[in-house]
Amino acid sequence: MKTIYSTLLTLAFLLGLISCQNQADEANTAAKPPNILFIAVDDLRPELNCYGQQQIISPNLDQLAAEGFLFERAYCNVPVCGASRASLLTGLRPKPDRFLNYNTYADKDAPDAISLPQHFRENGYRTFSYGKVFHHRDDKADSWTDAPWHPALDLGPGASWRDYQLPQNVALDKDGDDKRGPAYERAAVPDSAYFDGKIALRATRTLQTLAGQDQPFFMALGFMKPHLPFNAPAKYWDLYPEASISTTTVPDQPEAAPGQAYHNFGELRHYAGIPDEGPVADSTARKLVHGYYASVSYTDAMIGMVLDELKRLKLDENTIVVLWGDHGWSLGEHGLWCKHSTFNVAMQAPLFIKVPGRSGGKRIGALTEFVDIYPSLCDLSGLPRPGHLQGDSFVPLLDDPTAPGKEALYCRWIRADAVKTDQYLYTEWFDKDGKSIGRMLYDHLADPQETVNIAEKAEHADLVADLSARLRAQRSRP
Repeated sequence: MKTIYSTLLTLAFLLGLISCQNQADEANTAAKPPNILFIAVDDLRPELNCYGQQQIISPNLDQLAAEGFLFERAYCNVPVCGASRASLLTGLRPKPDRFLNYNTYADKDAPDAISLPQHFRENGYRTFSYGKVFHHRDDKADSWTDAPWHPALDLGPGASWRDYQLPQNVALDKDGDDKRGPAYERAAVPDSAYFDGKIALRATRTLQTLAGQDQPFFMALGFMKPHLPFNAPAKYWDLYPEASISTTTVPDQPEAAPGQAYHNFGELRHYAGIPDEGPVADSTARKLVHGYYASVSYTDAMIGMVLDELKRLKLDENTIVVLWGDHGWSLGEHGLWCKHSTFNVAMQAPLFIKVPGRSGGKRIGALTEFVDIYPSLCDLSGLPRPGHLQGDSFVPLLDDPTAPGKEALYCRWIRADAVKTDQYLYTEWFDKDGKSIGRMLYDHLADPQETVNIAEKAEHADLVADLSARLRAQRSRP
């Protein structure tokens, strides 16, 4: 009897030790700062199944949305890559003298701002940049513990746009005028032949080295498709029968829209087969749409490779995944291609976030702008927010996805300032002296495709005056 009693005491003691150890392990896990996987996708518009569209095959992005939170109305703050990234990564909105174009340097426009990855680095994170994160690899160099890497670095000095395309397409530049090859390329090559495949491989190899390490990481991946040229391995083109490709249902300029709303989509004009001015041929438009879809599916697969490795290594259990497209992209809507406008199609972009411990599959309808990402990641990671941030944390929306959110958000492009409210999108153009020279207003409830500019209609005069006053106040803020 005494032996049995002693055995029971010993067993109880051992069970207690195991229970204490489990509690300690759980406490340590809970206290460990979350990793951040920060994924940027160049020129990605929210034309995905998870956004209610059926054209594009993107199972990995759709799965990420199903596992996390999808923002139905997320907007960039400036519709061009360099400026959009500088704004998001510093948490500052663009101004008439800040974050103007693709060639933006955050170092020059906001030298005193601590960037998002720099803030995490200063709080103990190891930070990585693979691909196109900032527009310039040497921008905000203090952001990274490891030197930023781009696939072009492996090509040696002198790498140029020609390294994006096959030799036979490069050869189309016969006269040396820097007219590039076609705006699209279907090639029977492996996924790793193009830059996005190389970025995915680099990221998965690094994740393998990080598994089991105690130091948290902030890994930024800048995928480059579907940016022009629309190059993707043939198998992604083959996902879309040519007969299934259609062009936009809104090809015409909106009624009464001012001339300032339009541009010559010069980014596309650089490519062979695109006229120097005027509309592109319908056959070309179909090929461009086909290439855009193929490029999205290709990048989706590369993102899936990274997310699968994250799960295989069990790093997903303590990693926040945030994915965003740096702005929208026009595929012929309103007679335009590319970005560079304040139409909704150029400013609205995808935004997903997956947070360990929070049940996913939620959709957030509140207005959200990209400057909100920085403070939100601070809050989710338990870090203090730097004082210069101009966005609002969207963490309360994760707690209650039905909450109303902010009343308005602000975007701008060169001399155009725009304000988006629940119902309206208003744009006003100003000359260099601050004088108003054009405006447009769309009712997104009555006219979601923006076919009629109602800014000059008498019944909207009070609304226009109010929105214009908001823009002027926003322009004067630091």
